[in-house]
Amino acid sequence: MEDYIVGLVVAGVFFWTILFLLTKRIFQERSFDFSLRVVSSIHAIIAVTLASLSIQDWSCPIFPLASKSSPMQIQTLAISGAYLIFDLACCQFSDSINLDTIFHHLVCILGIWAGLASERYGSEMVAALWLGEISGPFLHLRDLLKELGYRDTDLNLAIDILFAIIFTAARMIVGPYLTHWLLDCNLSVLSGYTRS
Repeated sequence: MEDYIVGLVVAGVFFWTILFLLTKRIFQERSFDFSLRVVSSIHAIIAVTLASLSIQDWSCPIFPLASKSSPMQIQTLAISGAYLIFDLACCQFSDSINLDTIFHHLVCILGIWAGLASERYGSEMVAALWLGEISGPFLHLRDLLKELGYRDTDLNLAIDILFAIIFTAARMIVGPYLTHWLLDCNLSVLSGYTRS
């Protein structure tokens, strides 16, 4: 892995840590989880924005397949990888340590790290990042509103419904379709190599 990519990840970890400390200072009366969710929401918005900007061809967002990652895709993955390292560290300070969350973070970090090390598959990884993070702000906003006292309000219900719709569409409809399509494309490419 090139030094500049490692530098991006290290700088990203510092950025997310400083952002969290500033958020914690601004919302002193709020819980640790509240400040962490604010930072998580900011990450989700930045990740989706950068992922959207790194798409090379909107007529087919995941092309070119298995190609060298663009500088924008590398930057997007490095920023999200840094956030996941920061968030994994923060999970250790939470009231309850959840092994599922730790495992999720480790798998995501290793996957992003592999993509950054190979500097390939940027289109596919950024598409997966986009799908995974698009519902993030609504997920965190649900809990932020509850801590702010809007638990049983129409606003909270609207956010719950938006989250459910976006999460379902992204992760349960588009995600499996994308996985099927990528496997089909890769199998077609592999069968072409075996015939040659």
